[in-house]
Amino acid sequence: MKKVLTIAGSDSCGGAGIQADLKTFSAHGVYGMSVITAVTAQNTQGVFGVLDITPEMIERQIEAVLDDISVDAVKLGMVANSKTIKIIAQALEKYQIKNLVVDPVMVSKSGYHLLQPEAKHALAKYLIPMATVVTPNLFEAEAITGMRVATLDQMKKAAIQINKMGAKHVLVKGGHLEGDAIDVLYDGDDFQYFNSPRIHTQNTHGTGCTLSSAIASNLANEMNISLAVEKAKEYITIAIEQSFSIGKGVGPTHHFYELYRKAGIN
Repeated sequence: MKKVLTIAGSDSCGGAGIQADLKTFSAHGVYGMSVITAVTAQNTQGVFGVLDITPEMIERQIEAVLDDISVDAVKLGMVANSKTIKIIAQALEKYQIKNLVVDPVMVSKSGYHLLQPEAKHALAKYLIPMATVVTPNLFEAEAITGMRVATLDQMKKAAIQINKMGAKHVLVKGGHLEGDAIDVLYDGDDFQYFNSPRIHTQNTHGTGCTLSSAIASNLANEMNISLAVEKAKEYITIAIEQSFSIGKGVGPTHHFYELYRKAGIN
């Protein structure tokens, strides 16, 4: 069985972060492991508190896993500050990690800032150059590049700029575009487009975490980047279509819909 590590924050309501990552890994038939970078108090209505794990403890978690178990891919999510980013980058370099998916989690859907402003430079300097693929949404692409990103053409320009920062591939997600949800994948030479009809639901909690974890799982399962993104896009589309109306706000996606369907579970 392939093994995938997530380095990210914890979501107390289970729809995003570490919890979404581990569910996604299981749905893709890979063995999931986790390094927790922060504990959040959140639900479908928002984030109400964040407690960062110390960089030293994050480093110990990474070493504990990687000294013992080889991994086939790593998904990197919420990292709050520059010191944490540097320690993670050093650890990933030490263990010669391949198939690194960087999901630059910066702001929650409710508007809570999860990445400190000063850490954006560290993210671009230390982690983006190590990435097999970076998966920003429109707002994250704007924050990373400093340019306006609201159209397909601007998404392409942002992808080029992030690629120049060192990322092998860049997937700019168009979930916030008007009309269809078009994601743009850039490999330094060519663009590829992944289009899906817009699903009219408010239940999109954890979609970015889930998509990036699906890509990491597919890369671990030895798919090339194009197929890994294509299959991940199919997976998240079904998960959103079958999402749950849980809580009073933005509900989670259904990570196990296909497995439940095959098992006859409604």
